[in-house]
Amino acid sequence: MRVWLLAALGALFAITAIALLGIYGGFYNVAANVPHTGWVYSLLQTVRDRSIAAHAASVIVPANLNDPKRITSGAGQYAEMCSSCHLAPGMSRTEISRGLYPRAPELRRGSRSTAAEDFWVVKNGIKMTGMPAWGVTHDDGILWDVVAFLRKLPELTADQYQALVKSAPKTHDAMNSDHRP
Repeated sequence: MRVWLLAALGALFAITAIALLGIYGGFYNVAANVPHTGWVYSLLQTVRDRSIAAHAASVIVPANLNDPKRITSGAGQYAEMCSSCHLAPGMSRTEISRGLYPRAPELRRGSRSTAAEDFWVVKNGIKMTGMPAWGVTHDDGILWDVVAFLRKLPELTADQYQALVKSAPKTHDAMNSDHRP
């Protein structure tokens, strides 16, 4: 039994030493223009998805996500803060969207995430992806407006999207004024 324990500890030490050598030697390329290996990508995707699901489980979704005023407000916020990475109907990829890795999801194509998960991501961001934590600078009402818009986005044509954005408040301050205490 003692031999097995020593062998297991030795193997654990060797694995730790190799991992530390790799980390501190800078062997893994973290450049955004070089994709992760398949297993690293899969691991990171699983960690991200499970973390979002677990943290969003306690989020209470408001009942009025179909409110046209909320959707219009969210369209203005989306156009200003999100579209350069996540794009919009009729929009070509931007310099920013082409340079991101992992690539930002094109939300106009829809998503499998729940409204609670969308809210959690918009509010808290996602580390090492370029997704900012908008909850630092925006209140929950504005963030729910964005989520309401995200639920509608996949149904919109380019013309419908532009019409919504044009009917939204014209400045960031005006967009935020409805939600200030």
